[in-house]
Amino acid sequence: MSNYRRHYIPGGSWFFTVNLKNRQSDLLIRHIALLRRATSFVKHHKPFHIDAWVILPEHMHCIWTLPENDSDFSGRWRDLKKMFTRSLNSRDIWQPRFWEHTLRDEEDFRRHRDYININPVKHGWVARVSDWPYSTFHRDVRDGIYPLDWAGEVADLSAGERREE
Repeated sequence: MSNYRRHYIPGGSWFFTVNLKNRQSDLLIRHIALLRRATSFVKHHKPFHIDAWVILPEHMHCIWTLPENDSDFSGRWRDLKKMFTRSLNSRDIWQPRFWEHTLRDEEDFRRHRDYININPVKHGWVARVSDWPYSTFHRDVRDGIYPLDWAGEVADLSAGERREE
């Protein structure tokens, strides 16, 4: 077994990928209200800033920035996953752990935020980023970070990953 080490930096920013165990599931969007409630609860008790987030049916990507003297992103994910799972009266729905990448600079941050926003198009769920409702892209458009037509429309999704029909 590998000796995996996480990179904890107080006040840092991280890109995360979190997956459901069943990669054919749609639990995350089917129960989006419960996921939002769990996120709000954890955020209220252990503050963090959501820089970007996209929720797909069976996985999600996000960027969080923690408060200046705090680096406990693992505890936040543990609590969020646990609360969401319990709200479904379920168990064992998540892949163990999660993947994180410490963001090094503004360019790294920008590239990962772009990746988050394009992800529903990449996976074939929509042709335009603006068509996916479960994303902070809409907030970023309101804030002037992205234009509504960012990345244009992808007419041929055959070159990207497609969802299973």
